[in-house]
Amino acid sequence: MEIKITVSDTDVKILNNDISDIQEWVQNALNGKIDNCWSRMREEWVVKLMNNPEFTDPIPSNKEEFVNLIFSKPEYLNKTQRKL
Repeated sequence: MEIKITVSDTDVKILNNDISDIQEWVQNALNGKIDNCWSRMREEWVVKLMNNPEFTDPIPSNKEEFVNLIFSKPEYLNKTQRKL
């Protein structure tokens, strides 16, 4: 996914006062958020899977396989769906 953001010239000047590479800073901030979301998702779903007596398969240690497993669960709801 490619995400486009718009920052005014004034805000760029303000950011450049403290940040030498805005693009790198934004990417690092996003990477940090992804890591935090991944940690919370992993913690939540490992507990759910382990407490489910009907789930007897191994829990994948590979991030992509784990995410694919969770998204395939009928009880999985994303943030928007959980708010409904």
